Amino acid sequence: MGNRIKVTVGSAVREYDSGITYGEIAKDFAQEYQFDVILAQKDGRLAELAKTLEEDAVIDFLTTATSSGHKTYERGVILLMLKAFYSVADSGKLRNIFVKHSLGDSVYCEAEGIAVTEELLQEVQDRMLELVRRDLPFEKRSVETAEALRLFAKHKMYDKKKLFEYRRVSRVNIYSLDGFEDYYYGYMPASTGILKYFSLEKYDEGFLIHIPNRKKPDVLREFHDSPKLFSTLQEAGRWGKMVDVDTVGALNDVIAHGGASDLILVQEALQEKKIAEIAGRIAEDSGKKFIMIAGPSSSGKTSFSHRLSIQLRTYGLKPHPIGLDNYFKDRAETPLDENGNYDFECLEAIDVEQFNQDMAALLRGERVELPSFNFLVGAREYRGDYRQLGPDDILVIEGIHGLNDKLSYSLPRESKFKIYISALTQINIDEHNRISTTDGRLIRRMVRDARTRGTDAAQTIARWPSVRRGENQYIFPYQEEADVMFNSALIYELAVLKPYAESILFGIPKNAPEYVEAKRLLKFLDYFIGISSEGIPKNSLMREFVGGSVFKV
Repeated sequence: MGNRIKVTVGSAVREYDSGITYGEIAKDFAQEYQFDVILAQKDGRLAELAKTLEEDAVIDFLTTATSSGHKTYERGVILLMLKAFYSVADSGKLRNIFVKHSLGDSVYCEAEGIAVTEELLQEVQDRMLELVRRDLPFEKRSVETAEALRLFAKHKMYDKKKLFEYRRVSRVNIYSLDGFEDYYYGYMPASTGILKYFSLEKYDEGFLIHIPNRKKPDVLREFHDSPKLFSTLQEAGRWGKMVDVDTVGALNDVIAHGGASDLILVQEALQEKKIAEIAGRIAEDSGKKFIMIAGPSSSGKTSFSHRLSIQLRTYGLKPHPIGLDNYFKDRAETPLDENGNYDFECLEAIDVEQFNQDMAALLRGERVELPSFNFLVGAREYRGDYRQLGPDDILVIEGIHGLNDKLSYSLPRESKFKIYISALTQINIDEHNRISTTDGRLIRRMVRDARTRGTDAAQTIARWPSVRRGENQYIFPYQEEADVMFNSALIYELAVLKPYAESILFGIPKNAPEYVEAKRLLKFLDYFIGISSEGIPKNSLMREFVGGSVFKV
């Protein structure tokens, strides 16, 4: 018997033998949690349940309903799927499986070398369920980087091999499930038994893995298709492949061989081409008077609206930008959220009636004085900003509710052109580790807020869950209403953002609640070779975040 240690969980203090695993301790507290415990946390650091505890400690347990827990669950299901797929598919034909991007609560994947059929997916799902019933452990071992490179080459995981050719770490953690080996960015569950909720479905050229939403991690919700979003994601992925930069390792390869400047120029040219195409579509229809632009936080909406306006002017149109923020209700009338804070993201925070009166009057050709919101005093003001629409005038309206017809209920549908903008990452870390578009936007926002608002990284991370709730409620449900989607992600951007983000993330102290997220993001950014922002054009969307834009952003 080893030494006895004291373990504090909440208000309870218990004694155990040293060397006990977090998972064994978690069993004693399982009834106190509504959902399954999947991770532990000690001293601001996450720990897998298979890890042992050797000394007195205060620990917390994280369930599948937490952000970190949900990510761990997803990684576990992906490794489970890969093990099952390689077990039942024709190994002579199957070359690789690519985990590409998320659609709602689902993850889209493609298999290379074989046809994905309903029958094959049913076999894979049955094998996954069998592995769950066997409650097999996810085993973890640390190997030297040179050995990891040999393993990845052996398993034909060439994207992983290229990724680690640029890593400075001396060792790599390899996970295995019943003999199937792989590398993952992030923690893993202790065993397969916890992965009870998932299903597979054929979709497009590949298949979807459906997993629960973290709000209800024990329920598989009905899948709501987003064909426009999926098409935009696929287009971004194809473009990344076309320029041979579809993974972080490939991006690092370009940077290391002096190709960053050319890649930046090609990417910027592609975005300008896309913006010009959108402007062309708008100019074809003289009935379009209201360009409604909406998208989640840090999508680059402001820079996009400026660049779109310039392109519209090349067609002889006269664009006028209008920010929906100027129609905020006075502070005393602003609704409160469940925590008693002002809820600036709900539709009720906007004076919808006044907005419709003004827009309808403009559509009739009347002269209208538009408001300006004074954020210092929390009130709307009128400063003589009069507008009147002539035959060539067009309003470019930017705000989170732009795609919701409840905002512009009085305007004829044919007078509106709706644009959804989001930063939909074109590259993955490797074959099996995708980059969350949410992570990209969070890093953008941290860098911008630190530069323009004096907000440190911890404050941005702390506010992010509230921002995400607003997006899920007020933006994402309307994204398929858009006439066109614009992907504002830049294939090189995380390499540019890396030095800006690292400097502010390192400033978060270890005892801060946001330290766990900061540590995760720092590990993520460590995959990239950093590059200077010097060669980025002054009208680039990236300038909205790193500074130096020709626009007032």
